[in-house]
Amino acid sequence: MDAGLTAPCEELAQALQARGWMLATAESCTGGLIAAACTSLAGSSNWFERGFVTYSNEAKTELLGVDAQAIASHGAVSEIVARAMAFGAVRHSRAKVAVAVTGIAGPTGGSADKPVGTVWFGFSVDGRLSSERMLFDGDRAAIREATVRHALARLLALMEGA
Repeated sequence: MDAGLTAPCEELAQALQARGWMLATAESCTGGLIAAACTSLAGSSNWFERGFVTYSNEAKTELLGVDAQAIASHGAVSEIVARAMAFGAVRHSRAKVAVAVTGIAGPTGGSADKPVGTVWFGFSVDGRLSSERMLFDGDRAAIREATVRHALARLLALMEGA
């Protein structure tokens, strides 16, 4: 694991274990990198419940229950889809906390309103949904790494506020 991800993962692990909560991830553009960062810690089975890699629209619908019409109307990279992914990850697991990411890591696939680097995050913390949009710079690897870092940091901040 990237040494820079060890500390946020450890802090997140402590926060989850202190509450007796489990985490689920729902990932599209990161392809499981958030789950990989979390499970690289020894003992992660105490707080990491499962990860969903839902790269295709069909996987988002089948595994997480994201409404196909929402994807068709708003696109996979949208607030409504990120929130639905986070909700679905909790609903289809034993977790009380979830993070979901859906974005455009590039180098192609961007548009004027959704340029490469656009990532929507969905969070579910003890029944409360939230979301945010970020725009990251760099190549595909840099965008994916920034997405993982932001997901972990923001989830930790939301947990501390819960």
